This record gives sequence, C-alpha cells and structure tokens, in this order.
Amino acid sequence: MSEPTTQAAPAAPSVNPHANRRQVLYWRLLAHLFDHEEQPSLERASVAVLTDIGLPAALLDPATSVDTVVQRFPELAGELPGLMVPENLGPDEPGAGPGPAEVRRAALVSKLLLNVFATGDGNVTATQLARWQQDAGWLERAVGCAPGELRGHPARGELGGVLAGLEGELVRRMHLREVLADPKLARRLTPTITLVEQLLRDKANLSGVALANAKALIRRYVDEVAEVLRTQVEKTSVGQIDRSVPPKRVFRNLDLRRTIWKNLVNWSPEDQRLYVDRLYFRHTARRTTPARLIVVVDQSGSMVDAMVNCTILASIFAGLPKVDVHLIAYDTRALDLTPWVNDPFEVLLRTDLGGGTDGTVAMRLAREKIADPRNTAMVWISDFYDDRALMAEFEAVHRSGVRFIPVGSVNSSGHQSVDSWFRDRLKAMGTPVISGHIRKLVAELKTFLSLG
Repeated sequence: MSEPTTQAAPAAPSVNPHANRRQVLYWRLLAHLFDHEEQPSLERASVAVLTDIGLPAALLDPATSVDTVVQRFPELAGELPGLMVPENLGPDEPGAGPGPAEVRRAALVSKLLLNVFATGDGNVTATQLARWQQDAGWLERAVGCAPGELRGHPARGELGGVLAGLEGELVRRMHLREVLADPKLARRLTPTITLVEQLLRDKANLSGVALANAKALIRRYVDEVAEVLRTQVEKTSVGQIDRSVPPKRVFRNLDLRRTIWKNLVNWSPEDQRLYVDRLYFRHTARRTTPARLIVVVDQSGSMVDAMVNCTILASIFAGLPKVDVHLIAYDTRALDLTPWVNDPFEVLLRTDLGGGTDGTVAMRLAREKIADPRNTAMVWISDFYDDRALMAEFEAVHRSGVRFIPVGSVNSSGHQSVDSWFRDRLKAMGTPVISGHIRKLVAELKTFLSLG
C-alpha cells in the first residue's frame, strides 16, 4: 500500500506594495471629491506614501495651488505637462504591475484633479477664481493642451465642456464687478456663454473700467464664435441657377464631361482621336433678387445661448452677397435691431434679458418685412412658452410660402426645454423645432439660399 502523498499548500499571491500605495492615493481623492468630511486613516496613509516616494506633503493640501507647489519644488514643473496623455498612463513595462513611477504619477494626477474638481460651495472671490484658472491650466497641460485651450473650445471634447461648466459656475458664485474693476483679473477670465450671460444681465450696473472690461470680454467671445461659424458658412452659394442667361464661354466654366459625351459621335477609330465640333459650358448666373432672412429672437433669459449664436450667425449671413437680413428681438415688446445686424456685439448690448414673452408683437413686426414670401426665410428662436394664438400666425406664414425655421436651441450642449404643445404642432406642420448644434441651422439656411 502506497503512502499518501502530501501536497504543499498553494503559495499566497505576492502583494504589490506599489499597487496598494496607488490605491490609497486614489481612494483619498474620491473621498475628498464626494465627501466633505476628512478621513483620518486615509490622510495618514497618504502622507506616508508621499514620504516613501519622496514627494512633498503639500500635494495633499487642496488649499495649496499647483503654482505654489511648483514654485516651492521646481523639479515637479517638468513632470506635469503631458502627465495624463494616454501613452504615459500605462505601467513602466508592458504586462508589469504598477511600479514606483506609477505611484508618483498617481500623486501628481490626484493633486491636479483635486484642485480643479473640488470647487466647494458658497461665494467665490476673484483671487480664488484666478487660482482655479491657474490650476485648470496645469490640468490642460497635463492632457497635452495649452492652458485655456479646452475651456475656450468646450465643444471639442467632454473634458473641455466640463471645465468650461466649472468655470461658469465659479463665475456665477463670484463678485463679478470686483473682477471687472481690475483689468489684470478681467483679462484672465475665459469668455464663455455663462460669463456673457452674466455680463449682459449686469451691464446696466457697470460703468467706467468695469464696463469697458465687460465689453471687451463680450467682444472676445463674439469674435471667437464668429470665426468658427464663418468657416461653416463659407462657400455658400446664393440663389438658383438662372438658365435663361447664356453661360459665359470661359475655360473655368467648361463642362468637360458633357463636352466629351456630346461629341462621342465624332470619334475616329482610324485616327484614334475625338473631334470636337461644339463646346459645352456650365450655367453660373444666379438669381438677382436678394433672399430675405428674417431672424426673430426671444430675449428671455433662458434663450441666451441660442440668442448669442443666432445673432452672430445673422451678421455673417448679412455679409453674403444678395442676402437681406433683418433682426428682431422681443419680450413683451418687439425691437427692430436690423440697423446693427452687421455688428452682433452692438446687438447684444442692446438686448435686455429677462421679462415676459409675447411673440405676437414680434410677429406683427416680422410680417411687415415679408415682401416676396417664396424668397423669404423666417428663423424664430424661442423656447415657445408663449401665447398659443401664435401657432395660427406660424401656420399662416408657412402657408404663404415663407421658409419657416423654428429654433429651440443651437449651442454646444443641445439641451433646451421647448414647450411640448408648440413642438408637436410645429412638427405636424412640417417644420420641426431645431435643437442641437448650430451646424443644423447653418445647413438649413444654406439650403434655402442655394435652392430657394
């Protein structure tokens, strides 16, 4: 009888101390972001981790800015740019677990995320906003961008939208007039739609240096948005081809395909040549009657984003040949802003956000501007929480032949509340409310101008 064999117990899996240290740092980060009460055990463990890897404990203090840390410990300045780009986020060796470098990276990443995303609540001072902007700039460097690049173009990616939203929230909690009165602080503000809304609401209470700085910020935002929209409107052709006008017989208008097709009967197999006895040219003449574009804007506070974008867009289309643009803003009164349609900055300064809404007064003014219905587009920008008698006006305008384009929101987020009663009836009329990116409205207007 054979003796029973004894099997050795399986060896306990080896513990990677670096993985544990990294986990401690990230658990502490999550605790600070989602729980305002300090966790003493995590704090002690995190201090021990930083001491072990030779990093300063100042990285754990959310009250210490990244700029201050870098000034005190200059050797860290070179580690932060590109810290969070994808190729730098893996372990030191493929297939290996976290090493000392991963723990160090976790400590630096935690500092950036903590300072940028733990914004607290309550009032914000100008100094606190300036410090947050500096910290956000370091985070943008860490993901491979220039400071301010993501916040200045929130539509480019999810992180940019989040950072712009955080900055906007801080602006709302800040004493804005204090910042505007200081040119140095005002220049550091990132122009966003949230900031523009704040400035438009408060412009009547500003004067002197503060008012000048507010205007400069609005102008910067308008110019930045206009630059983006202008590229989307480029190459817009205006009007139908007028085939009653003979084509110009110049080389750039030569229709090569049609010329070859029509002359195929002249192909000589013996000579292996195509003899052309007639050239064909493209028609390029377009209608000479200007297309009329009537833009009606609800200037209530809920429509600021769409109002700003569409006001700028109207000015760009007004610069195209053969486009006659009219601009009307309304609340309980209607205001004809057509004389300033080429300057969206001046238009915005003349708006008065808030108040009630009565679209019927704007419709009366808008209908007076319709001379040739089939050569007219009317863009109506509103959340449509309005007098339901306005629907009959919309239907009458649509039946007359006007290209009616209702707009609920045209912004980077695309989120906007629109009255469901109006939304359903406008859709049934064949003119659904446009919501989403402003490219949708640009496409609608380009179609009208090219084919109308």
